[in-house]
Amino acid sequence: MRFRLLLISLLMAFCTIHSVAAQSTAAADRIVGIYYVKDDQSPEEAKIKIYKTTAGTYAGKMVWVKTPTFKDGTPKRDIMNPDPAKRNTPADQIQMLMGFRYDANKDEWVDGTIYDPVHGKTYKCKMWFGGEKILKIRGYVGIPAFGRTMSWTKE
Repeated sequence: MRFRLLLISLLMAFCTIHSVAAQSTAAADRIVGIYYVKDDQSPEEAKIKIYKTTAGTYAGKMVWVKTPTFKDGTPKRDIMNPDPAKRNTPADQIQMLMGFRYDANKDEWVDGTIYDPVHGKTYKCKMWFGGEKILKIRGYVGIPAFGRTMSWTKE
């Protein structure tokens, strides 16, 4: 009888843990998708695809830019990148977001970075939803108080 109670208790605990983990994964994965980005400090318009990596973190990459070429017709590239090997990357293939993990307690994606291809700088970053389809992105130096927030719209 005691063994049965112990077995039932362990089974219930496992089911509860599994259910909580599944809910957390679903909450974390809702960030996956394509976002329209219009920066108020730049004339550029782009689309960023956020995806889950094989390591279980979240990352994002440009998949479309409204103006992929300069006025002279040459393709826009990541010319400001501090890594010379990446300066030839086409504008619509630039890796923008890296290394985010989901914090279920805060309902935020944290511990990641965002790359600014206009200036070739990388900043600490966190993300959260400010509405069903509005993703808030805060890039910062040091602590979040020293940063700027953008809103991206999920398609």
